[in-house]
Amino acid sequence: MHLAVAFDGAGWHPAAWRATGARPGELVTAAYWADLVLEAERGLLDFVTFEDALGLQSAAFHRPDDRTDQVRGSLDAVILAASLAPLTTRIGLVPTTNVTHTEPFPLATAIATLDYASKGRAGWRPQISTRASDANHFGRRTTPQLTDEDLRDSELIARRLRPLFAEAADVVEVARRLWDSWDEDAEIRDVATGRFIDADKVRHIDFVGPHFSVKGPSITPRPPQGQPVVTSLAHASTPYEFAARGSDVVYITPHDRSGVSAILAQVDDAVARVGRDGPLRKFADLVVFLDDEPGFAGQRKAQLDSLAGKELTSDAEIFVGTPGALADLLLDWLAAGLDGFRLRPGVLPHDLMAITRSLVPELQRRGAFRTSYDAVTLRGHLRLPLSGRCRLN
Repeated sequence: MHLAVAFDGAGWHPAAWRATGARPGELVTAAYWADLVLEAERGLLDFVTFEDALGLQSAAFHRPDDRTDQVRGSLDAVILAASLAPLTTRIGLVPTTNVTHTEPFPLATAIATLDYASKGRAGWRPQISTRASDANHFGRRTTPQLTDEDLRDSELIARRLRPLFAEAADVVEVARRLWDSWDEDAEIRDVATGRFIDADKVRHIDFVGPHFSVKGPSITPRPPQGQPVVTSLAHASTPYEFAARGSDVVYITPHDRSGVSAILAQVDDAVARVGRDGPLRKFADLVVFLDDEPGFAGQRKAQLDSLAGKELTSDAEIFVGTPGALADLLLDWLAAGLDGFRLRPGVLPHDLMAITRSLVPELQRRGAFRTSYDAVTLRGHLRLPLSGRCRLN
């Protein structure tokens, strides 16, 4: 079983910053994030992800709000991941970046640089802009404004945003070509002859598409992994297709085992439609509230719901209970065809520590999770080819 953790501020509950043990005064400090990532690495997790956005956090998916009772403000995910890379040795680091308003060339070089900083543990989650208001930061274009009616169905959202997914697919393709624009042995560094690189092994990519043209090559030599791991979150047919075209890992959001099977069938259909050749790892997302003592997790969540003024809702299933009960669920869902899980801790650091210090040992006792790292790169953890890339027929 593969296990990852998704970090977002003080946790995935909007009132998490008010929980006992939370550290709201440290959310924009390096020490806070270092403690979280080092704890995740002690738990032998495959990777951690960092949320990011072009606008302030909002209780609404499709527009900003003016609430002052929830966490607002965050650090740049790529820079944060790079700053944490020298502090860690094994765990993968996967920042989110917006690809609707950000050019692919600097994104590709940033992720390649992260791969160097982490010695081959970089990943990337390209994310489209779901809020039309994000465009106001740039003044170059407009994007679709989702309505409350759209939010009734993930397929309606995906249909409205389909052009942005098409553009995002080109961004990923450009990034992958830029990573491949240097051969592994392009750098000669021969002092005697004065040749630093072999010019024949550094190529233009000459990408021309409907959204942009990129000549290349990359300014950053080929990353240590060859291709850093690309991940994406998907809830509907269009993002499933996006994942099938260019991702190495897709996060899905089933709410029960039958949902796992149904979504995996849709992902497999998307893989067949695009003619993918190569593995696509499938992770299920869950929001988790964990305590060893039965009933305690439910009490914590109820207190947070009261502080927030409403019961927590999420695109992902919300699990509340003991680590043992969560292990039962994970193993049951895994048998339906998943490769792993990305857990979203309800409160940080409490629920992260419950994952690393209670859930992981429970899974290890059942022979379902590693007892030590056996690879040094993120592609190695995920059993992906080290220098491979997603190829389409």
